[in-house]
Amino acid sequence: MQNIYFIFLILILTSCEFSQLNNPYAESEEDISILYSSFSERPKHLDPAVAYSSNEYSFIAQIYEPPLQYHYLKRPYQLEPLTAVSMPVISYFNKNNEKLTADYLDSEVAYTDYLIEIKPGIKYQPHPAFDHNNHLLNSLKLADINSIQDFSSIATRELQAVDYVYQIKRLAHPKIQSPIGEIMRNYIFGFDEFSKKIASHDKLAIKDLSMSGVKVLSRYQYKIRIKGKYPQFMYWLAMPFFAAMPWEADVFYAQKGLIDKNITLDWFPIGTGPYYLEENNPNRRMILAKNPNYHKDTYPINGESGDKEQGLLEDAGKLLPFIDKVIYTLEKETIPYWNKFLQGYYDASGISSDSFDQAVQFSGAGNAQLTTLMKEKGIQLQTSVTTSIFYMGFNMLDPLVGGDSERARKLRQAISIALDYEEYISIFMNGRGVAAQGILPLGIFGHQEKKEGINSYIYDWVNGKYQRKAIAKAEELMTEAGYSQGVDPKTNEALVLYFDTTSVSIDDRPRMNWYRKQFAKLGINLIVRGTDYNRFQEKMRNGSGQLFVWGWNADYPDPENFFFLLYSANGKVKQGGENAVNYHNTEFDYLFEQMRNMDNNEKRLEIVQKMQEIVRHDAPWVFGFYPKSFSLFHSWYKNLKPNLMANNRLKYTRIDDKLRREKREQWNKAVFWPLFLVILIITILIVPAIRTYNKLTHTTKT
Repeated sequence: MQNIYFIFLILILTSCEFSQLNNPYAESEEDISILYSSFSERPKHLDPAVAYSSNEYSFIAQIYEPPLQYHYLKRPYQLEPLTAVSMPVISYFNKNNEKLTADYLDSEVAYTDYLIEIKPGIKYQPHPAFDHNNHLLNSLKLADINSIQDFSSIATRELQAVDYVYQIKRLAHPKIQSPIGEIMRNYIFGFDEFSKKIASHDKLAIKDLSMSGVKVLSRYQYKIRIKGKYPQFMYWLAMPFFAAMPWEADVFYAQKGLIDKNITLDWFPIGTGPYYLEENNPNRRMILAKNPNYHKDTYPINGESGDKEQGLLEDAGKLLPFIDKVIYTLEKETIPYWNKFLQGYYDASGISSDSFDQAVQFSGAGNAQLTTLMKEKGIQLQTSVTTSIFYMGFNMLDPLVGGDSERARKLRQAISIALDYEEYISIFMNGRGVAAQGILPLGIFGHQEKKEGINSYIYDWVNGKYQRKAIAKAEELMTEAGYSQGVDPKTNEALVLYFDTTSVSIDDRPRMNWYRKQFAKLGINLIVRGTDYNRFQEKMRNGSGQLFVWGWNADYPDPENFFFLLYSANGKVKQGGENAVNYHNTEFDYLFEQMRNMDNNEKRLEIVQKMQEIVRHDAPWVFGFYPKSFSLFHSWYKNLKPNLMANNRLKYTRIDDKLRREKREQWNKAVFWPLFLVILIITILIVPAIRTYNKLTHTTKT
């Protein structure tokens, strides 16, 4: 009995030591500022010439630095210098190589020069590639090398203009297969010639071959020459594609011994950014650590109206980054991740369908707000309409749904009315989307709100809101198209349409059934043809599909980046471009060619609205919805502001470590009363039995 009471006493006295029994992190991590996050699948590419997905950019944008970046706080989105001293100096020239004055016409511009000067003194992260002794590794030196961290000899050097030029040349190398190679081939002088020449000389190093449109002018200056006028090129200069790359990286990682050990640029990047990849273990975790060589960079000292009141300027002028380390832990299941977030062991979280109702509720006015549980924990909700669009496309080469006949046009308009994307958003997106009125989402020049932005072919303006036209209007259009009550006059049976999709799992069936029901409103029999991604892509390339769903996420905040999806010269079948529906409208093309290289002004806005009206009328897409992101952040997560263009947002984030510790201890105190109850039951049941046993034993011995 005395031993049992002693156990009780120990547990009570040491209960404070067990308050963090379920803490998944080491105590040593509490001495530095750490952000805790997760990943479900390792990024495929970490080479900035190749990477092009959001999960890849979440890493490389913290490591690599292009010359420009987006201002973190200002809206509309504004570019500003990052490693550049100032914004590029832009000069326009005519076909006679004469510099044009302010009174030039766009048609006079034969080429454009971008002069970029970078800041001196910027250094790369410490890396073994900068020790040239590591460029000739033999099997003996490689014996104990399994990771970048295993190299004892590391070095650094200063960032130079030649590094930016080197990276542009990498974009043109056929073996690297950059996804923007075809685009840049149309703009950068000498890009195509460089690509062909280096392809024919396998042993020719990138740094030894020049590209006529890209020149190093000095240690800190370089120039890029663009064909014609292409104002959107400035946006590309804020993307990782145009980040600096030292030639030493390619030489170092080209060694077969390193490739055999999977030590490559795609696995271990090398840059000048605020962080470097300290650990890349796809089966456990990835770690970004603060770059000890990071150059002077400060939090913005100004923003837009309301930022100061929201506390977004509390860190104005302070050195970046604020966080010392970011630990991404592998989490394949959403429920364990969600539970750890609620315990405070992850600092931020998305919201899966399983946990949506636990986190968010909608008011009578349709506004999203946090549930009581989330409010009690001080959790912050951040929502934003993304600069992207999800749509259903009609193959305009198809003889039934395509073409520019009134019959086909009215059929497409009728389908556009019948597909109730407000319902889709409610059922399948938990309200996380905004039904699209056109091709341009919120935040893109030319997007209009309220009545001015209505798609009048599909919606009416009622009581200050968009209201989808009644199904009777769609039925009327079907009759005018020759398909009264959905009957195909050629067969006297229900009109049959084919929907190609890669959504083939059991979880996708409710969505597919929803699409069938929408078409059934018009008497149309929708046949869903599920296939794998490769077969689906093949159908898109050869134009054998009829209906499909697709999406696009903006590379940069300009209407050209959306309208080019319907420009005939970008047709998927004929040109292999991004015009997946193969839309062709001569007037639209003419307006696009006028608009794409214009600066944002009233004239450009007028053209953009004309283009919007043309595609609304022709309906090559069912303009589905603009997705809306919902993210949760704990109260200790500071400097929160949605920025859909900037990928290097991590450096602005600050964590209140003291508040996080307090909340974790509060939410994760060990509960001992069940243990006490068990011990009490043992005491009541077992101790008397032991006494009886001892008494019987004593009697027997006697």
